Amino acid sequence: MTNKVLLLSIFLLLFSTGANAQLNQSDTLYKTILEKDSLLFSVGFNTCDISQFENLLSDKLVFMHDKDGVSNKQQFLNNIKNGLCKNPSVRQVKRVLQKESVTVYPLYKNGVLYGAVQNGSHLFYDPTGSTPGIAKFSNVWQLENGSWKLAISSSYDHTPYSGDIKPIALDNDVAVENWLKQNHVKTLGLGIIEGGKLKQVKVYGTLKDCVQAPFNTVFNVASLAKTVTTMVTLRLVSLGKWNLDEPVYHYWIDKEVKNDPRHMKLTTRMILSHQSGFPNWRYLNKSNTLSFEFEPGTKYQYSGEGFEYLRKALEAKFKKPLEQLAKELIFQPMGMHDTSYLWNEREYESRFATGYNSDAKPYINAKNRTANAADDLHTTVADYGIFLTSVLNGNNLSEEVYREMIKPQVKTKDNKYFGLGFELYDLGDKEYAISHGGSDNGTQCLTFLLPKTNSGIIMFTNSDVGYRLYNELLVYYLGAKGNKLIDIENGQ
Repeated sequence: MTNKVLLLSIFLLLFSTGANAQLNQSDTLYKTILEKDSLLFSVGFNTCDISQFENLLSDKLVFMHDKDGVSNKQQFLNNIKNGLCKNPSVRQVKRVLQKESVTVYPLYKNGVLYGAVQNGSHLFYDPTGSTPGIAKFSNVWQLENGSWKLAISSSYDHTPYSGDIKPIALDNDVAVENWLKQNHVKTLGLGIIEGGKLKQVKVYGTLKDCVQAPFNTVFNVASLAKTVTTMVTLRLVSLGKWNLDEPVYHYWIDKEVKNDPRHMKLTTRMILSHQSGFPNWRYLNKSNTLSFEFEPGTKYQYSGEGFEYLRKALEAKFKKPLEQLAKELIFQPMGMHDTSYLWNEREYESRFATGYNSDAKPYINAKNRTANAADDLHTTVADYGIFLTSVLNGNNLSEEVYREMIKPQVKTKDNKYFGLGFELYDLGDKEYAISHGGSDNGTQCLTFLLPKTNSGIIMFTNSDVGYRLYNELLVYYLGAKGNKLIDIENGQ
C-alpha cells in the first residue's frame, strides 16, 4: 500500500464515524478508552514509563504529527526514548488531556465491536513556566486478541495556549489513582469549599495492606492541630474568658524558663502569631531544654513549643484538658465526631491512613494519649471541611476577634504573613488567602481559604512526598489564584 493510499484510508476512518452515535460519558466503552488514555499518557508519557507505550501501542501503529510527519511504533518509541525521555530526571513536559473536549465513537464490523475512535484536545506544558501548547488529536483504538491497542494516532493544529491549565482529570478516578502511584503517594484526601460550604469530599488510594481508602479515612494532619487550638483559644476570647494580651505567666510558667524574665512578656497574641521567642521544639536545642532565643514579640519564628505552653496555661485556668475544651467549644457544636487530639483505637484502627516515607515504608502510627496543642491531630476531610467553613464564615467568633485573626501580625516573607494561628497570603487587589499546613513523618497536608470568593481547598496525604501533589491541585481547583499562591511560596 502506498503512503498516499494509507493516509487516505486513515483519514476516512478517523472522520467517518457518523454512522455510530457518540458515546455518553457514563458508557463503559467511553470509560475504558479514557482509562487506556490515562495509562498511556498520565503514567507512560508524563513519567517516561516506556513500558506503557510498549504494552498499549499496536505493532502496526501509524502515528501522524503535523510537524514531524509519519512514524511507526519503533520510530515513535525511539523518538520518545531519545527525545523527551532521554533524561527523565530533568524532564518537565507533561501531557494534559482536556477531558471536556473528548468524544468517543464505537467501530463495528458485521455488528461486532472491534474498535473506537477518540477525538479531543490535549495540552503539553512545562510546570516550571514555559508557555504551553495545545493540539487536537484523533486516536483509533483497536481490539487485538481481546486487548485494546492504539492503532492509529494523529496530533495536529498545534498552537500556543493561554487558558487555565487543569493538569489532571480529577473527575476521572483512574487518572487520579495512577497519578498517586506515579508520585508514590498512598492516599489523598481532598475537600473543596464553594459558596462558603463544603461541596466535595473525595478520598483516593489505599490504606495499609492495599485496602481501598474509605470516604471517612482518618488522617494524622500534624500541625493542623494548631488551627484547632487557635479556634479554641479565640472562642474563649470571644466569650470574654481569655485575653489575647494578658501575660500567660498568670496561669502557667515552664520551670525551664522561670528564671528568665522574658517569660513575663509572653502573651497569647505572640504565641498564636509565632513570636514567642521559642524554638520549634526544645529537643532541637543542644541542652534539650526550653529557652528563649529572642525577645518575645519582636520577630517571627515558627514554634510548636509556644502552642504547648499555651495549652498548659489554658488547662491550668479552666481545670480541663485541651481535648475536653475542644470537644465543648469546637468538636461537639460543629458535629466533628471524627476529630481528636487523641488516638482512638476502636474508631481509627480500621480506617487510619498509615504514614509512609519516600521509599513507601510505613511509619509507626503516633497514638497520643495526651493532647499536643501543636501536632498529631486526627481528623477526616469531611470533619476538617466543616471546621474550615466555620473559620471562613467567622462562626463562633466576635467580629473584633475575627478581625484580629485575619490581621497580619508579623511578616514571614514577601506577601506572606502570620495572623492569629493562620498564615495569610496577600494576593493583590485587596484579596487574601487564609492557610495552614501540616508536615510530619508520613503526612503532608495543606489548606487554603479564599474569603473573597468563599472558596477553599483541603489536601491531606499520608506520605513524606505528598507535597508533590500540591501545585497541580491548586492550579486545577483555584486557577489563577492557585498560581499566585505558588508564586508567593516560591518567592516570585
